[in-house]
Amino acid sequence: MTAPVSDLPRPNDSSGTPRRVGIEVECGGVTETRLAEILTELFGGTVSQTAPYERVVEETEIGDVKVVLDTAYRDKADNWIAQRGLDLSRAVVPVEFVTDPILPAQIPQVDRLCRALAQHGATGSRDGVFLGFGLHLNVMIAGTAVGDLLPTLRAFAFLEDWLRLEDPIDPSRRLLPFVEPYPSAFVERLAAPEAADWSRNDLIDVYLHETPTRNRGLDMLPILRHLAEDRVIAALRDASAVSARPAWHYRLPDSRIDEPDWSIAREWNRWCLIERIAADPPALEGLREAWLSHHRGFAATRHGWAHEADRLLKSTDLAKAGA
Repeated sequence: MTAPVSDLPRPNDSSGTPRRVGIEVECGGVTETRLAEILTELFGGTVSQTAPYERVVEETEIGDVKVVLDTAYRDKADNWIAQRGLDLSRAVVPVEFVTDPILPAQIPQVDRLCRALAQHGATGSRDGVFLGFGLHLNVMIAGTAVGDLLPTLRAFAFLEDWLRLEDPIDPSRRLLPFVEPYPSAFVERLAAPEAADWSRNDLIDVYLHETPTRNRGLDMLPILRHLAEDRVIAALRDASAVSARPAWHYRLPDSRIDEPDWSIAREWNRWCLIERIAADPPALEGLREAWLSHHRGFAATRHGWAHEADRLLKSTDLAKAGA
């Protein structure tokens, strides 16, 4: 069942434009051709094949949607041997659909698509070993000033261990390197009192120095490339996989498309909790102080902090945003 969709604390960006979210869902059990067919049955649109393992469904009720076999090798499948190899890999390589940026109020429509796909055999991350299927939310930023970015980054960093405790991700995704937690040294720099006085350039410098990889639960590199492309290219060994866009790349959630109690709306609501805390200076400061206090202890652990953060959230009304 789809959860009610929470509102962002800042539903419009600094120019007054409603903020949108692009959604990426990985799944098994269906081909890209069948997924595109189910999509058009629900929301209309016209299917185009743009490559052997790629489809684009244009002018649906939720905008254009790209459907692909989610492997870098699909672009190299230019002969029947390579294509046969990709076909054999479907047991572990997901099909992914990627929406245009939509309004949060349209998330239930995407959940409706997920339910329809599950009815036609689509499977999620916990259907087998080493699948590691994910849901990514690309949430448009509220603005490009440091005051628009740093509080959200800090809120996520202080809550990441709790997010992983409150709804643990699939073991295969914990073993794979794609959503590793922020390094403690990075979170410590975010928690330091002087971080409150950072400029945007300071934020970019610290991020690129401490975590120059997209394989995080929250990947900020698309935003940084949008703001300072040359610096991102210089900091990364290979920046080709990082697209410049003014959006938070929230990569932490599993895709559990075949589980009836899972929904994109619920994962969206957990993101809204992060933004609500970011928009509440006393709550964010309380988390910061608690994180520092815990990690100055002799036996500080991520697990211990996650439980302490859980107690802090339950003592406030803020946790209701992630329900």
